[in-house]
Amino acid sequence: MQFQQLQYFVAVAETRHFTRAAELVHVAQPSLSQQIKALERELGADLFQRARGNITLTDAGEALLPLARRILADTDTARQEVQELVQLRRGRVRLGATPSLCTGLLPDVLRAFHDRYPGIRLLIEEGGSHDLVRQLARGALDLALVVLPLPTPSPALTTVELLREDLVVVSSPDAPKPGNGRRTVRVPDLEGERLVMFRHGYDLRELTVAACRSAGFEPDFAVEGGEMDAVLGFVRAGLGVAVVPRMVATRSGRGLRVTPLARPGLHRTIALAHRSDVAPPRAARELQRMLLER
Repeated sequence: MQFQQLQYFVAVAETRHFTRAAELVHVAQPSLSQQIKALERELGADLFQRARGNITLTDAGEALLPLARRILADTDTARQEVQELVQLRRGRVRLGATPSLCTGLLPDVLRAFHDRYPGIRLLIEEGGSHDLVRQLARGALDLALVVLPLPTPSPALTTVELLREDLVVVSSPDAPKPGNGRRTVRVPDLEGERLVMFRHGYDLRELTVAACRSAGFEPDFAVEGGEMDAVLGFVRAGLGVAVVPRMVATRSGRGLRVTPLARPGLHRTIALAHRSDVAPPRAARELQRMLLER
């Protein structure tokens, strides 16, 4: 009994027509008929009752059909499992993340992933949550680290909360301490500060501006429009203060003064997102596991 014979048998059983079955499995109809006859000889029983324009299963055919389907399904499963193992030796993972997460969270996790799976190419796309959600939806990314809540909730995406991160105020050590030198800074204290502000569409910009307005004032921008590295550089140069994630401040604290925000402070929630209708590739699922277990 051959795997190919079982494929042909199931095709005939489902179409009840030899010619249509042959088209379905991309083989000439005489070849398909010969293989079915060879299978019947092997089993010692007819599988089909053949009448002009009417193909039906015999009792033997009825008994074989669920077993044949199971064998074919198990074969597909085995093929997929092997392909997934191969994907962990070579392939790619397309990961989107905000620039602050590329600076703070990802380096250690990506190093551990690369050490374990050196054959996997890591393609990193930096962007704001708005852009990353759009790229996920159109299939340009396998996974994305986004800030919750999403700008536009999407039923097509699955999100898993990864961490809740405190925000802090960074300033130049050569500049006066923010908050009149206190150990912590309240959001209302920022009313008297010149802020170095991220570009439009940046999650941290929207969060900071919303917090200032909730405290009853419009923030005063010394410089605006930069990405994370630029903002930190402008702060080091003494152009103003900025509100950044604690993880970024810890990693990039050289040349910066870090001041916590007084309770309740400001926070952001980071989530790992992927499309709900398409399972990520095996390598992407492994990176997802490592991020969740970090």
